[in-house]
Amino acid sequence: MFHAVSSPSSAVPSPRSPQNARPAAGDKPAPTGDKPGKQRDAFFDNAKYLAIVLVAIGHSWEPLKGDSRILEGLYTAVYAFHMPAFIVISGFFSRSFDMRADRLQRLITGVVVPYVLFETAYSLFNRYVGDTPDQDISLLDPWYLTWFLIALFIWRLTTPIWKLVRWPLPLALAIAMLASVTPEIGDDLDLQRVLQFLPFFVLGLMMKPEHFRLVRRRSVRILAVPVFACAVVVGWWSVPRMNTGWFYHRDSAQELGAPWWTGPVMVLALFGCSLLLTACFFSWVPGRKMWFTSLGAGTLFGYLLHGFLVKAGDYAGWFDHPWLHRPLGEIFVSVCAGVAVTVLCTAPVRRVFRFAMEPKMEWAFKPDATEAARGREQREKTPVREREKVTAAS
Repeated sequence: MFHAVSSPSSAVPSPRSPQNARPAAGDKPAPTGDKPGKQRDAFFDNAKYLAIVLVAIGHSWEPLKGDSRILEGLYTAVYAFHMPAFIVISGFFSRSFDMRADRLQRLITGVVVPYVLFETAYSLFNRYVGDTPDQDISLLDPWYLTWFLIALFIWRLTTPIWKLVRWPLPLALAIAMLASVTPEIGDDLDLQRVLQFLPFFVLGLMMKPEHFRLVRRRSVRILAVPVFACAVVVGWWSVPRMNTGWFYHRDSAQELGAPWWTGPVMVLALFGCSLLLTACFFSWVPGRKMWFTSLGAGTLFGYLLHGFLVKAGDYAGWFDHPWLHRPLGEIFVSVCAGVAVTVLCTAPVRRVFRFAMEPKMEWAFKPDATEAARGREQREKTPVREREKVTAAS
């Protein structure tokens, strides 16, 4: 929700492992056929895949949760950490982002172009399939899932600033707190979400490989069990007492019908809770190569495409069958959502939709003058080096 330059296939940079991070205790090294220093880090691929499965399952619960307090409690617990986890990883692998031409080009082709295409596609889908003729096509008002792409674009562009300031995380939290009491921000570019989720991205920018190793210790994995159990119980308890809208981070306190001062309080409280549950989630993510590890490279495909299935089911009334609102039906829906998003992350699906999510678009960009100059310099030095080798040999 990944390294220094962006990878369109994942909405976040590719999870390669130049840090040569040691595996956590109990984790086996991931087998790989790649060259040393260029192998994908199985832990981050696994984390991305598991997070996107939780996203899809959470969306499939939305039409059902109103009839089950237990399901709504689970929904609340999952929503407290699944996007924060993805955003933390996005920030972690944005640490080396700068305004270099090739990285800006990848940001445009891997984030901006998919945003434009899918924002348009979802708007048309809602208009004609969802029978909403007044649905506008507006690139300024992200609809449904597409907010994450515009948020990632803005966060990534601000990365050099966060690396420059002395106290980035306190500053990001202060911005999120101010956003939570500013309803005038409106819906343009979903800036409430951009600003209220910002601390998780900045936290990822500040993290180092050893921080992930810390939470993957056996002791943390054991402690994560009662922590998650408590989170589910608290989620169940909060159902009639708390507005679920707080977990979406898309509205100010005033828009949620709460006193203005609750906005900053909830930002800090939810940041702490989300951080704790995210750490527990990471502790359970396997560090070795699993059957689903390769699917971590296709999480953007699963993220953007599964929304069409969920919305189509909602529009067609698939979720209206009474048996789906019983425990076995809810489990069935969860399994279907997990299977569907898994299929959407596979290589065949990625090949079909690569034109929209990984466009090359060399025709749209000028040649990089810096790279061209570096290439010329390399070519000029080659004959000199060859002469030096001949002289040394003789």
